[in-house]
Amino acid sequence: MKKYINHGVSLAKKTHHRAKKIGIRNIITGLTAIGVIFLGIMIIWISTFKIPTLDSFKERKVTQSTKIYDRSGKILLYDIFQSQKRTVVPFTEISPYIKEATVAIEDQDFYTHKGIKPTAFLRAILVNLTSFSYSQGGSTITQQVIKKTVLSDDKTPTRKIKEWILALRLEKMLTKDEIFELYLNEIPYGGNNYGVEEASQTYFGKKASDVTIAEAAYLAALPQAPTFYSPYGKNKKALDDRKNLVLKEMKQVGYITDEQYQSAKNEVVSFLPKEEKGIKAPHFVMFVKEYLVNKYGDDVLENGGLRVTTTLDYPLQKKAEDIALKYALVNEAKVKGKNDGFVVIDPKTGEILTMVGSRDYFDKTIDGQYNVTTAKRQPGSTFKPFIYAESFNKGYTPETVLFNTETQFSTACPVESMSSVPPCYSPKNYNAKYTGPVSLREALGSSMNVPAVKLLYLVGVQNAINLAKNMGITSLGNPNQYGLTLVLGGGEVSLLDMTSAYGVFANDGVRVPYASILKIEDTKGNILEEYTPKSIPVLNPESARRISDILSDNVARTPLFGSNSLVYFGGRDVAVKTGTTNDNKDAWLVGYTPNIVVGAWAGNNENTPMVGMSGTIIAPMWRALMDEALKDKPNESFIDPIKEDSYEIKPIIRGKWQGGISTVTYTNAQTTDPQLPYNNITETLSGGIHSELYWIDKDNPRGPVPTNPASDPQYPYWEYSVQKWVQSNGYITQ
Repeated sequence: MKKYINHGVSLAKKTHHRAKKIGIRNIITGLTAIGVIFLGIMIIWISTFKIPTLDSFKERKVTQSTKIYDRSGKILLYDIFQSQKRTVVPFTEISPYIKEATVAIEDQDFYTHKGIKPTAFLRAILVNLTSFSYSQGGSTITQQVIKKTVLSDDKTPTRKIKEWILALRLEKMLTKDEIFELYLNEIPYGGNNYGVEEASQTYFGKKASDVTIAEAAYLAALPQAPTFYSPYGKNKKALDDRKNLVLKEMKQVGYITDEQYQSAKNEVVSFLPKEEKGIKAPHFVMFVKEYLVNKYGDDVLENGGLRVTTTLDYPLQKKAEDIALKYALVNEAKVKGKNDGFVVIDPKTGEILTMVGSRDYFDKTIDGQYNVTTAKRQPGSTFKPFIYAESFNKGYTPETVLFNTETQFSTACPVESMSSVPPCYSPKNYNAKYTGPVSLREALGSSMNVPAVKLLYLVGVQNAINLAKNMGITSLGNPNQYGLTLVLGGGEVSLLDMTSAYGVFANDGVRVPYASILKIEDTKGNILEEYTPKSIPVLNPESARRISDILSDNVARTPLFGSNSLVYFGGRDVAVKTGTTNDNKDAWLVGYTPNIVVGAWAGNNENTPMVGMSGTIIAPMWRALMDEALKDKPNESFIDPIKEDSYEIKPIIRGKWQGGISTVTYTNAQTTDPQLPYNNITETLSGGIHSELYWIDKDNPRGPVPTNPASDPQYPYWEYSVQKWVQSNGYITQ
């Protein structure tokens, strides 16, 4: 009985084990069947996917932002982009520390796997399927390249499976280094920074080839969560911790030694300050950007990755911006002039060194983004030198006499009328003083209005406009628009054009058109354009030298500025001309040496007048910038003009006004040749004191005296005012 029972028990056990085995087999069979069915369903499902092709992967264009630099090529002024700042660099120009740090923290099996990690693959499937969501990644570097370049960041199972398939395909197309290069140039590193080169420049101010181990570790730490780990955010400690984790992984893999690990862990890394506004020298940058758009188009500008090296001297630009803000606030308080601007140009090369278009680009209360340096404004007396230069072209000299007498110029009004109510025109001097005969030197040095208007009539409005255009003034049109008011600033010009045109005086009559760009390179370093100055002779050198000689003559300008004014530089040749409009809407000052031109403007964008101002309100700000501009410039002198002193030149042209008929007596002369020296020379003038038109044919000033001066419609007006002055001052007329 016991044996039976025991046998029964044994049989029962065997039966149980057999049933258990059958059950396990059934379960396995069932699971296998389910797996096969599931796999079949997966295959059918996957077969319905529209998986992108990689046929043109190597040839695709990578969006890169265009960067604008100062003249040194080191200071980034602006990164033109829509949403991504990127600079693509070759794999060989990326530090090995960055490569090692990235592999250590992101994908240590990168150089051995085939694009995906099976274990991570299966784990991701299980987690994602059971949770009915995409929460598990397990992405390799190859997968991340696919995600960033071909697919999207959508967190869906469908996208993930496409990513795996394409990663396997990509591994067959490219080498590991090629894939890694794509990764390091495509991955986001925080903010708008894409690619390791952009990140390195933004955070450390250095190329990706030059980073330290610690800096490389910081860069490798960012891609996992760029916003969270941002060095400018509130999670700096978390970033430091992840950086240390990167270093730890680098040590464990064998990329760095224990000593390197400790040194890098303890290294204090300084991040560059965050550039809140993202732009330096904004008015200048926008000026350059407009040029780039016009030449290359918006798409190339925003996505083509151009490297633009400009002419801007950023240290000088920064000082100019500070000066502009300081003195604009002073002028706003004193004369209600809220805004100002600067342009600095090298006259020998035409290069724009500084452009400040307002006191503050970001100040909305004054419409700060409006660029006053390119705006058309009335220049006041700063236009006078062009008239004087044209007079020298025509044969007048700095000694030529004009009568500074109150004069009516409109032939529609009586000669005795000194009104400027239309149709009359009788301009007034700034100080309401009329001193009689003055030389062109005195008249220009002290910025007298009446002699300037007379001179414009003598040289011709059209001739003056033609010269101004040749020198770089681009905004003047039909001379009938201005008439004789042109010389007092009746036209409209820009500060940029005016400063550039004064460069012709500084450069001995040679115009070098202004330029803002030195070089433009594409993403491969090919030079698309490179600046070469073009020298264009537009003004007789002797005329240019005479203008510079007068405008730098401290004695000539003393009546206007005083003998020790802000425009006087002692032992240095500096030519200066101020200008104000009659309605006090604009104040100008343009000054130059042979190697620098500084133009300044002050006023209000909306053309409201200033109160109680004069041309001297702009002198302090101009002087402050000129001092800065001259610090690294050699002390160059203007070339002295030739002084004509021949008695063959009619008296009024060479500075004589008490008669226009010259009789020269040579005493103890060795010869009668007027070009040789004499022991004693006596000149007697006769013919009476008359206006300029009595002695000068405006179309041929050095030619014969007019036989019928009254044929000139201006003659009776000029003659009336001169004779009135002669009588008032007790001179005897003939």
